[in-house]
Amino acid sequence: MGFDFDPAQPIYLQLQDHICRQIARGELGTGDRLPSVREFASQAGVNPNTVQRAYAELERQSIVTTRRGEGTFVTEDVSRLQQLQDRLRAAQTASFVADMRRLGLTAEQILHDVRTLLKGPNREHEA
Repeated sequence: MGFDFDPAQPIYLQLQDHICRQIARGELGTGDRLPSVREFASQAGVNPNTVQRAYAELERQSIVTTRRGEGTFVTEDVSRLQQLQDRLRAAQTASFVADMRRLGLTAEQILHDVRTLLKGPNREHEA
């Protein structure tokens, strides 16, 4: 899988974020089984206790459920997964806007740049 961990953030939080992003992108859907703790630890190159902590936190947030003897599964609560996606989108948008503001851009400049980017590289003058 190849993880490149940020030393400034606990690994279990990074694993948790990785799983949340997989869910938000639709790579993991409602009811899908997550890799076993040992399997995921091996893939990520971390201690199984670290993966267990990430899974426990995801379960505390009702993003996954654990079924004894079966494994850990993405929740089937569609509204909970929509909340997760909304939260990730809002955080990403806030980070982007903050970065643009630090560059000194106005709201109008940010919106223009986003519209241009979304239209594609050859459609800049159609705004």
